[in-house]
Amino acid sequence: MKQLKSIYTLATLMLISTITLGQEDKVTITIDTLTSEVYMLTGQGGNIGLYVNATNSFMIDDQFARLSPKIKQAIATITSKPITYLFNTHMHGDHTGGNAEFNTNTTNLIAQDNVRKSLEQRIIEEPELSKDILPEISFSEELKIYLDDETIMAFHVHNAHTNGDAMIYFMKNNVLHMGDTYFSGRYPYIDLDNGGSVDGYITAQKKALILIDDHTVIIPGHGRPSNKKELTTYIAMLENIKNNTLKAIESGKTLEQIKTDTSISGAYDTDYGTGFINPEKLRSTFYTSLKK
Repeated sequence: MKQLKSIYTLATLMLISTITLGQEDKVTITIDTLTSEVYMLTGQGGNIGLYVNATNSFMIDDQFARLSPKIKQAIATITSKPITYLFNTHMHGDHTGGNAEFNTNTTNLIAQDNVRKSLEQRIIEEPELSKDILPEISFSEELKIYLDDETIMAFHVHNAHTNGDAMIYFMKNNVLHMGDTYFSGRYPYIDLDNGGSVDGYITAQKKALILIDDHTVIIPGHGRPSNKKELTTYIAMLENIKNNTLKAIESGKTLEQIKTDTSISGAYDTDYGTGFINPEKLRSTFYTSLKK
């Protein structure tokens, strides 16, 4: 059960602060139109990406199962085209919880290899779950899908938020879905128990910078739509905190001392530290990851 609990740590913690809201069924699915063909849907959990062309649609992540009816209603206001492909950016429950509700006979579920392994483990622990939560297509490093005049490129980034993160880039529309390798406007959650690392997280974001340009629209795993300039600033922030943490470790400071050392991240706490990951949690994560 230890592995199962670690897989769904983020989803569980996110629900703690919003459980009353969920019980009262007040979650609203909002839609951002990013281009004429790409949309971002926000509700409770990871941001959903939706690409719609003349014949079908492509969906990225699906939040929690209980929100599936609302998400379907929101999608219906955009298109009546079937969802041909559903892509999971990683294994966490706030991105994969609706898999079984969306994975129909006409939908192909896709994820990186480690995501399928994690969801297989969940079924072992909870055999009552439908096997429809499992991707039918998985890949190791890269995958391309050609839908009419759009090329969709997915690529694995190693040991970033988890061990199975993938980013999805819509080449013609110039939109990049980064999953939880980017928390726009807030400190990131790096899941060390499931293969995430500070170094891998920063490396993944730098890989994204190589791919995009000044006109690219970024869909983050959480937060508002972003762009290259904001991502560049975000990377500089993470690298500064990393360097400050390494200096503190080299000086002999313990985890408890670093957790309370506001000088490590204080320059950014007001702008980025009011979300799910507060400054103390961030400093603890950086220490634990970099100490290794």
